[in-house]
Amino acid sequence: MTWSKRIFDLFFATLLVVILGPILLGLLLWLLWKEGRPVFYVAERMKGVDRPFMLWKLRTMTVVETDAGVSGGDKEARITPTGAWLRSKRLDEFPQLWNILKGDLSFVGPRPPLREYVERYPEIYREVLKSRPGVTGLASIAYHRHEAALLARCATPAETDATYSRICVPAKARLDLIYQRHQNMCYDFDLVFQTIGNLFRRGR
Repeated sequence: MTWSKRIFDLFFATLLVVILGPILLGLLLWLLWKEGRPVFYVAERMKGVDRPFMLWKLRTMTVVETDAGVSGGDKEARITPTGAWLRSKRLDEFPQLWNILKGDLSFVGPRPPLREYVERYPEIYREVLKSRPGVTGLASIAYHRHEAALLARCATPAETDATYSRICVPAKARLDLIYQRHQNMCYDFDLVFQTIGNLFRRGR
């Protein structure tokens, strides 16, 4: 990561914490009232082949003792009404500002993968994770809806895993590597504005 990208991340993450802090506090109180504890979902993700970190989100699903793998149709029934609304606006990702301030994430980059996929496909993620993972990115913008549609058809964890491994991992990796080859601050700004634009269009 370049020093200019890190300064960009620190400046805007700090600014957003100041501006959006009251909104986040309101969301936390609302979640506590509607869904109870816990209000945060904290799970391991990878920022390098051997570099795990804990990713923070607002909780959008009912809690179960064992929860593994990506979210597909097999987990859809666990998404709460409140969680579905938070996901539609991407408000569940507010706490990732903490991950940005810590240096785990950037605003723009590949989405941080689960350990099991990094261990399964180290040759892919060794290249992809040369870029610091991000809250949004080219793959998130270009592939998210298609990935969601594919995984929504999966009725079991095994089917979700097979679809994600066979189709989504290589497709997103190709897009992440395109971003990596063309990465610069202007491109990052463009992807951030595309993400914001998509949120407004989704809200209509």
